[in-house]
Amino acid sequence: MINDKKVLAIIPARGGSKGLPGKNIKELCGKPLVAWPIHAAKSSLYVDKIIVSTDDPQIADIARQEGAEVPFLRPEELAADDSTTIAVIVHAINFLSEIGETFEYCILLEPTSPLTEDPDINRAFELLESMRTKADAIVGVSEVVSTHPVFDARINQEGLISPYVGEDFSGAVRRQDIEKLYFFEGTLYISDVKTLLEKQTFYHSRTLPYIVPKWKSFEVDDVVDLICIKAIMKNLDKIKNNTPG
Repeated sequence: MINDKKVLAIIPARGGSKGLPGKNIKELCGKPLVAWPIHAAKSSLYVDKIIVSTDDPQIADIARQEGAEVPFLRPEELAADDSTTIAVIVHAINFLSEIGETFEYCILLEPTSPLTEDPDINRAFELLESMRTKADAIVGVSEVVSTHPVFDARINQEGLISPYVGEDFSGAVRRQDIEKLYFFEGTLYISDVKTLLEKQTFYHSRTLPYIVPKWKSFEVDDVVDLICIKAIMKNLDKIKNNTPG
């Protein structure tokens, strides 16, 4: 709870995954992937209830063992490849509302972003609460650096490269001179519940950015990502000691 507002954490973890089969229960540094967001939410100052939305009984059992609640198994129509995350969230909120449990805030934490930590959750909630006159939501973003559009190129009809930005390659571009851009990553998504149900998205004109460093933006989509994140977790002290801010 933050400022007398109840907080619901929703962790979506369906059983099917084509890119990395069994992804949500893959072992990552001693814990199944789904356990990482559960533990981050449990350690937060503000989360009142943690539920895992899954269609898979094995994931449900693991989630309960790790300290989350699984009040339902997700309906089949919300566990397909084309099912949207927002539909899963709305289903969970409505299910709880029907049994008399209501919340002012909802935070979405995804198992595919296991580098999210409880201080991230706490700081994001505090920032959003301090800015409620202008914002109803906050989402994780990270700065675009090596893939910034000014460094991108097209391959033209002749099979040669041409700049994506500008007419030619005559002007050298320094990173410190380019406009800062950010990409949406998966660290966290927080919204006022009423606004989320109305807009059916976390992204709108009243959404704040929660800026995270490059290393924290890694997400698990395939085995390469899993290997990279394992390496990050094993070297967190070195990384944090060399990260500005």
